[in-house]
Amino acid sequence: MTATLRSLETAVPSTVLIQPQVRDVFAEQPGLTRLGQRLVRTSFDQSGIETRYSAVEELSLTSTAENPRFFNPVDRTILSPSTRVRNEIFAEQATPLFIEAARKALDACEGIEATDITHVITVSCTGFFNPGPDYKIVRGLDLNPNVQRSHLGFMGCYAAFPALRTAKAFSEADPDAVVLVVSAELCSLHVRTANDPDTIVGSSLFADGAAAAIVTSRDIPSTKPTIRLDHFETTLTPVGEESMAWNIGDEGFEMVLGTYVPHIIDENIIGALEPLLAHDPSVNGKPYSDITHWGIHPGGRSILDKIEAKLGLTEDQLRPARETLRNYGNMSSATVMFVLKKIMELDAGQESERICSMAFGPGLTVETGLFTKVSPTAASESDATQALSDASV
Repeated sequence: MTATLRSLETAVPSTVLIQPQVRDVFAEQPGLTRLGQRLVRTSFDQSGIETRYSAVEELSLTSTAENPRFFNPVDRTILSPSTRVRNEIFAEQATPLFIEAARKALDACEGIEATDITHVITVSCTGFFNPGPDYKIVRGLDLNPNVQRSHLGFMGCYAAFPALRTAKAFSEADPDAVVLVVSAELCSLHVRTANDPDTIVGSSLFADGAAAAIVTSRDIPSTKPTIRLDHFETTLTPVGEESMAWNIGDEGFEMVLGTYVPHIIDENIIGALEPLLAHDPSVNGKPYSDITHWGIHPGGRSILDKIEAKLGLTEDQLRPARETLRNYGNMSSATVMFVLKKIMELDAGQESERICSMAFGPGLTVETGLFTKVSPTAASESDATQALSDASV
């Protein structure tokens, strides 16, 4: 049987960042040139984002911290803590977010208990600690200590796909396997102020959040839609290695996000989709808009604009991605799972619906997935058909 994503839940920290308010703070930082100020206002205003969430309470702009490390509310200056300070906060704040998302996914998964989990895969590129989040989840949810654990670190925005692909492989190799996949990113820990355009774009986009999914090949009845993980593919664009990168500096992790990235994606998106769609004759060679749902990682508004125009997609097909960007910002690897959750929650018809999903990251790496959203009705009919087939043998 093909592996199926049976539950998908999300979690965000409590501090809300209002985009226009954050814009004004960044625009008034000392040392910004007139051009830098103009770039800040343009980047924030054209981001397509209204709200984001942060695990750094000081960034609420109303903080009363006696010894601020990220933001001084007295003179409204953004501070520059060391990488060590930022990573210590990651270990402290990411752990509850990993556990919250995992617990919600487990509670929402019909027919699965904590004792059923056989594998845990965690994902993050915004911090490191050991024993890591995979260990913390096993302890926090009281899972079997013999659960097999894996962690995918420092891949960037596309990392949910290698995690789901690995979960699919585990599940299809062992029909009894139940895999818990959890991604949590605290991008706001690495916020900085500078005149550099890459830094400015990053400050206008990135946010914090977590998502968790349960994947298994077990045949379990469901009263809610599920997502069958049909095929995955990976490709590298011919150019762009220097256009998107994630480096470790003395004052946090440094994002390289060149302004040419949307153009690289625009020029290479069709080629990246070819090996994925070749798996299925029912979609290969057909108009892209024939695929019902598009789960696109919203790396930025301009990326979504380019994809919508290049593939001839409708406004509705990009709505889950645009709504995720507007309400949460870019949460690196967790973001595309927020988009897939929105697609799962859309009103389902009587038939199964195809999903084409993709995310982009350093390299430029393009990860793609072809999935099927299965409604409870469609799943029941499929089970009945299989039962009749078995009875006739």
